[in-house]
Amino acid sequence: MAKRYAVLPKESGAMWTRDRVRLEADIYRPDAAGPFPVLLMRQPYGRAIASTVVYAHPTWYAAQGFIVVIQDVRGRGTSEGEFHLFEHEVDDGFDTVAWAATLPQSNGQVGMYGFSYQGMTQLFAAAALPPALKAIAPAMVGYHPREDWAYEHGAFLLQAGVGWAIQLAAETARLRGDDDAFHHLYQASRQLPIHDETPACPAVLQQYAPDSFLHDWLTHPPDSDYWQGITPQLDQVDLPMLHIGGWFDPYLRGDLRLHRELAARSQYPQPLWIGPWGHIPWGRQVGGRDFGPAANSPVDRLQVEWFAHWLQDDAPPSWQPMPLHLFEMSANCWRSRPAWGQQTQRCQLASHGLAAMDQEDGKLIFQPTIPAADRPAPPELPSIDTWVHDPWRPVPSLGGHAAMPAGAFNRAAIDSRSDVLTYTSVPLQAELAVAGQIEVALHCQCDRPTFDLSITLSEVLPDGTVYPLTQGYGRFEVPAQQWSTCRLTLQPTCFALPVGQALRLSISTACFPAYAVNPGTGEADKDSRLINAKITTISLQASHGATQILLPLS
Repeated sequence: MAKRYAVLPKESGAMWTRDRVRLEADIYRPDAAGPFPVLLMRQPYGRAIASTVVYAHPTWYAAQGFIVVIQDVRGRGTSEGEFHLFEHEVDDGFDTVAWAATLPQSNGQVGMYGFSYQGMTQLFAAAALPPALKAIAPAMVGYHPREDWAYEHGAFLLQAGVGWAIQLAAETARLRGDDDAFHHLYQASRQLPIHDETPACPAVLQQYAPDSFLHDWLTHPPDSDYWQGITPQLDQVDLPMLHIGGWFDPYLRGDLRLHRELAARSQYPQPLWIGPWGHIPWGRQVGGRDFGPAANSPVDRLQVEWFAHWLQDDAPPSWQPMPLHLFEMSANCWRSRPAWGQQTQRCQLASHGLAAMDQEDGKLIFQPTIPAADRPAPPELPSIDTWVHDPWRPVPSLGGHAAMPAGAFNRAAIDSRSDVLTYTSVPLQAELAVAGQIEVALHCQCDRPTFDLSITLSEVLPDGTVYPLTQGYGRFEVPAQQWSTCRLTLQPTCFALPVGQALRLSISTACFPAYAVNPGTGEADKDSRLINAKITTISLQASHGATQILLPLS
């Protein structure tokens, strides 16, 4: 067992950036002579929190033989300067790593850890190529902020975006001593103003946070230089990275993008661990489902082992794990594997046009595994399921990766709505193991020039409860009344369904308030007013050859 140390009382430390801005930090040290490697976290929420919503307290890491530095980024906590989303994290990250490496008792080797914003600060620091930075552990990062954080297939993540903007704006107001702004923003954070006249940019942010990043997110088009400017540029970076994600975390797309990019070209190990977690917390109870004791976070122990190997002078034996460590839902265990599966299972949809009205009507059919004699006879005419989206009563979000709270909740009541299509398989005759990104293609028509598709793949238990396994959401622009094939990649997932359970595909045109409601007018989210939202009618050719689901088999 590794040696454990007593820990000295917390110290305060400060450094000056290259442009003479003072950044402050808390420092936790082992009570021993050392030297010790340094673990650095840079975060915007007040350094005393130290991301303990998902990680062990810094004193625990210090007891394992590390000097731990938790720093307030520029303009946050007690650090000086003005906070602008990601704007200073490259230069400040470089300067902080260089400073941390020279702390008393340091061995000059620095690693960085943290999730979400704290994960992004690792990537920005790495982009500056500081010589003392030897390994990082980015968790739950929206690597490309537009595609992996702000939007999902062109649809704005309303609840997460507005909630985070209000949180950061309230902290700004607190630091400025603006009691009125803080009070109104705090009040809005307790009950998000997603029913405002313009939900994506509520009045409280327009009035009290005119400098919020959210205004930039809503106004800059996808090809704007703005997005490039807040995306870490890692072309020249090659570091050992321990990648961590969650099946129900909204930024998992970014984790996979980062992992695939680095794994394809790095000389160092790039292990990826994905648990059944939402953004917070990382435990066995995720939403309304208990994933068992194996789902309790192993991340703290993993990080100690990881950083001990790369940072300590007397490093333990070489780190040679499997590249992928995936929590397999339903089976509720971890699976280690060298790569994602290459085989796919094709599924088709069938109905008699009542998939929105009768859950017995819509069928999810595995092809070609079901013998022809057992397959439902194809309809004489194309099977068309039609449903109506009413913005007065949009389909609500419940769990999944984009809603708050996230996770797996019984969605049987939502599937019973008449504006949700459901297609359910027969009870499985053999285990179905899936790992990867599920691709869905739907042949659709709409009476508006733009519409959204919300697609959920769920596990149906024999008692009728329905737990989501993965979801996807996208915004589509198609000429009104024109049939077109809409393709959507769902959130990555890993599950193994046992014999007797069924698989269900659910389709709707809203998932509110996780995503902003599409008004059907073509207006941008920043201009979209509730009063202008249109009733929308959508049709799906379930039996069309282009309508299919591809499951990546584990």
